Amino acid sequence: MTTITGIRVYDIRFPTSLLRDGSDAMNKDGDYSAAYVLLDTDDAALAGYGFTFTIGRGNDLAVEAARQRALPLVGRDVAELVGDLGAVYRELASDSQLRWLGPEKGVVHLAMAAVMNALWDLAARRAGKPLWRLLVDMTPEELVAAADLRYLSDVLTREQAVALLAEMEPTRVDRIAELESRGGYPCYTTSAGWLGYSDDKLRRLLQEAVDEGYRHVKLKVGADIEEDVRRLRIAREVIGWDVKLMIDANQVWDVPEAIEWVHRLAEFEPYWIEEPTSPDDVLGHAAIRKAVAPIGVATGEHGMNRVLFKQMFQADAIDFCQLDAARLASVNEILAVYLMAKKFGVPVCPHAGGVGLCELVQHLSIFDFVAVSGTLENRVTEFVDHLHEHFTDPCVVKGGNYLLPSRPGYSAQMRGSSVAAHSYPSGSVWSGNAFS
Repeated sequence: MTTITGIRVYDIRFPTSLLRDGSDAMNKDGDYSAAYVLLDTDDAALAGYGFTFTIGRGNDLAVEAARQRALPLVGRDVAELVGDLGAVYRELASDSQLRWLGPEKGVVHLAMAAVMNALWDLAARRAGKPLWRLLVDMTPEELVAAADLRYLSDVLTREQAVALLAEMEPTRVDRIAELESRGGYPCYTTSAGWLGYSDDKLRRLLQEAVDEGYRHVKLKVGADIEEDVRRLRIAREVIGWDVKLMIDANQVWDVPEAIEWVHRLAEFEPYWIEEPTSPDDVLGHAAIRKAVAPIGVATGEHGMNRVLFKQMFQADAIDFCQLDAARLASVNEILAVYLMAKKFGVPVCPHAGGVGLCELVQHLSIFDFVAVSGTLENRVTEFVDHLHEHFTDPCVVKGGNYLLPSRPGYSAQMRGSSVAAHSYPSGSVWSGNAFS
């Protein structure tokens, strides 16, 4: 019997603010960070790796919350845990004292994501499969048993969820072959569009994106309307009008301001406006969507839980669902959002870009196409070319597509040297106080 012998949680931070990587209208100086969880076992060849994403100060709170979340796993049988990840999820979620601090939102929910991500990684490693393949190989009944469908029965029952998955099951193998033949799952790049970049850097990175085969690019907006007009004009000069251009305001506007601002930028034909207002404002998003159509409305990276997504779907508030692999409570809750999106006909285009998020979402998007949605229409997943070198199994993008991961796990393991160097505040990157 293999058991979990201990947990380790690290405060990992990268000084991305120095080069303005990740800068936007709301978050001008983020240091991309992760509360990084390791689940050790008494099998030296087996461990689980997971994390949640933050942008600097406060990451220590997520670290401690993750440690608290993971404590009940110590001493447990690995086979029992990974054999019913739905039951483990429900057990951890039922801790009423930790739940009170959310419930199902904020730091304690981020911590739940980190711990459950590590458990799903452990399950995939034990099975010798990449996470997407582990999920694809599960039956509809097994997937629904793992999914968190609590509070959703008014829009999605367990029977309906099983039926949605069963409909796609006979043709899963065909869609795997389709992804392999087309060169992977389509992605877009945000790497060119950070708000703090100079015009020269913007032009250079946009041209590189087009040359590399991207058909979708995204720019940050929302700090200054005249600057946005000028930068979007530059973007269209470089990428032309055949490449789709998305814009992202990162929550900075009130509803009327969002509508006015997007109307001003409509001449550049944005494919979507992302996070135009508060991520919790369901009716605000619905009003914006009605006012700015045919420009799409996208949101979800700060979607705190599946219930918020349910309401977004019910209110016809969004055109694109941008769930986040480290804000929702791991695969268990993400499964529920994918299933609701399928029922409501809303394409899921996951948010990525932070530390390791691209590594995670590639698995989720592949699973969605193969086992849930069955289509690539209006679907494209974010890619940001930052920090992948710190992972032992980094995502690989070619020609604007995520290649299918082949190594066992959730691609969440960081290199030991990176953990040592970037641990805060004692790692070599931080201990000299160069960035503090």
